[in-house]
Amino acid sequence: MKLLENETVQLRAMEPEDLDILYRWENDTRLWRYGSTLAPYSRFSLRAYLSDARQDIFQSRQLRLMAVLKANNATVGTVDLYDFDPTNDRAGIGILIDEPYRRHGLATEALSLMREYAFRFLRLKQIYAYVPERNEPSLKLFASCGYEIAGKLIAWIKNETDFENVYLMQMIQKNEQM
Repeated sequence: MKLLENETVQLRAMEPEDLDILYRWENDTRLWRYGSTLAPYSRFSLRAYLSDARQDIFQSRQLRLMAVLKANNATVGTVDLYDFDPTNDRAGIGILIDEPYRRHGLATEALSLMREYAFRFLRLKQIYAYVPERNEPSLKLFASCGYEIAGKLIAWIKNETDFENVYLMQMIQKNEQM
């Protein structure tokens, strides 16, 4: 089996052809509360991002890969490593699966592929995710993938009416598996 793919899903680098789908996802205001987006992205800025995006995680300290269904080559989501810290062998992880493809196990598969890449190829000790307390589907997803709650950040993100708590969820590579 190749790294970054299994029988169902492949994680690949971003391509210029991803502009339209990234534009839709990045400008979906329902998703903004899960990230740090405060305003819409223009096609121009996303086109520049795609052309300037370095896939060298050691330089940019982040890596975004597109999740693609192998059966029909449909791009169904993204998986990100961010805040890559090679000194302490850790990175944050985030995932987005497009709404029509949710609840089919694709997020689990994509997180599994990224975990293998992070632990076996990058040799990280841990990956972590910040998950809003009210985002029950994401809490269940990360827990089912082996992430454990390491802490609770109180009033961490602002929503429409107040602040929301966030769980810090970690997956730590066991020494015998490295």
